[in-house]
Amino acid sequence: MDEIKRVKRELIYKGKIVNFYEDSMALPNGKTAIWDFIEHKGAAAVVPVTAEGKILMVRQYRNALERYTLEIPAGAVNDPKEPKEECAARELEEETGYKAEKLEWLMNVNTTVAFCNEIIGIYVAENLIPASQHLDEDEFLNVEEHELDELLSMVFDGRITDGKTAAALLAYKVKRG
Repeated sequence: MDEIKRVKRELIYKGKIVNFYEDSMALPNGKTAIWDFIEHKGAAAVVPVTAEGKILMVRQYRNALERYTLEIPAGAVNDPKEPKEECAARELEEETGYKAEKLEWLMNVNTTVAFCNEIIGIYVAENLIPASQHLDEDEFLNVEEHELDELLSMVFDGRITDGKTAAALLAYKVKRG
């Protein structure tokens, strides 16, 4: 395969979670193209499984979609060097009000490979212990319990469209289900 090489990267906008860049790319045909690149510091998500085998989900408003979504709990790392397992444990407690005695890696997901380097580490949380929910100041969500098969039906009929959630639920079904 012919080589494509970045010759220049220019920061266009620095955000809290992402940075936007314009990359100048040298192409195999000798031309140069401008590509967008979004740098993301990383995130973690968790599939919380109750003692009864139900999955805890969060329903929250997503501005980009202009609607509420049903998702597994997730959030950005505080620092790019923060272990994703620590982030997953923190997000589980913050969003659901539970801690986990057992947290096991399930998979990593690159969310949008065409223009973003975000990697989400996804974990399964079991042996849940009630703790206290402590949402961010701008975070409003409801915690719901669902059967895995019900959630998979929602993935396949289009009610769950979040990529990390769909991938996590399917992986959990294959590995554990």
